Amino acid sequence: MMILKKCSFIFLAAFLSLSVHSQTSVYPSQPVKFVVTFTPGGAADLTARIIGDYLSRQWGQQVVVENKIGAGGSIGVDQVFRAKPDGYTLLIASNTHAINQALYSNLAFDLRKDFFPVASLTSSPIALAVNSKMSIKNLKEFTALLRAQPDKVAYATCGIATAHHFAMELYKHATNTIAIHIPEKGCTPAVLDAVSGQVDVVISSLATVLPFAKDQKLRIIGLTSRDRSASIPDAVPFRESGVPELSNYDVENYYGLLAQSGVPKDILIKLEADLRKAVDAPEVKSKLAVAGLDVFWGQSTQFGSLISSDIDKFKRAIQIANIKPE
Repeated sequence: MMILKKCSFIFLAAFLSLSVHSQTSVYPSQPVKFVVTFTPGGAADLTARIIGDYLSRQWGQQVVVENKIGAGGSIGVDQVFRAKPDGYTLLIASNTHAINQALYSNLAFDLRKDFFPVASLTSSPIALAVNSKMSIKNLKEFTALLRAQPDKVAYATCGIATAHHFAMELYKHATNTIAIHIPEKGCTPAVLDAVSGQVDVVISSLATVLPFAKDQKLRIIGLTSRDRSASIPDAVPFRESGVPELSNYDVENYYGLLAQSGVPKDILIKLEADLRKAVDAPEVKSKLAVAGLDVFWGQSTQFGSLISSDIDKFKRAIQIANIKPE
């Protein structure tokens, strides 16, 4: 009888182990949710929908994009943080979430401890642009103008404590220049103010600037990203501007996928591999380019390092500019 009970116990343990393995090996066996903490139609939302559509067809399971907006994105992050760590509720993360981690001390979660960086996926470069009526042609001339006329030039951003705001603060600190910050409630109104001439300078997502640059209503004088953008190859990154203080400058405006720390390892490995196939697919690259997005692939370790370094970078910017949480 003891032998029978022992054999039964061994069989049950083996069955449970096989059951758990089979659950993860057939992942996903139900719809997967991508939580986006920004409004529909923006870069994060488009990243989720374009890549999600590809994965849906590859997996034979629907990828549902849920826009969970509020508290600067923290409500959506908290939703994923509290979800069951089974790989079926995932976060489309951006440097905005790194900013929040640096800015707020009372968050219920910690991006570096409570989440696993699956992969970075896309980027939407940040562009510094001037009204076409200005004579400024490049970032070197713009920097000279700020030095010649300190605190005389105003620039619009997409809002306080946005990536665009921080990018400009880091630029001003590096070049020891002064300019007047005009925060708007979003990138579109900031760009429209520059187009109309209410303000001469704007720093915003490339996707919002590009249509007006093509119509010659705005002139792009620099990108904050490390590399040039496929959407506008002639636009020069700050680090290539010829301003010595900016030779190591870069602020990336990226989007990637985070999972909770407790998600099984084999699911995380599968997610990373499938995401790599997605961003390499010609149809996905084409759709992203049309949306004004560049592929910004980074495997798990690279994405984790980027988020961690950005949190530290934005903490420095907060101290430099004395930015306070609203």
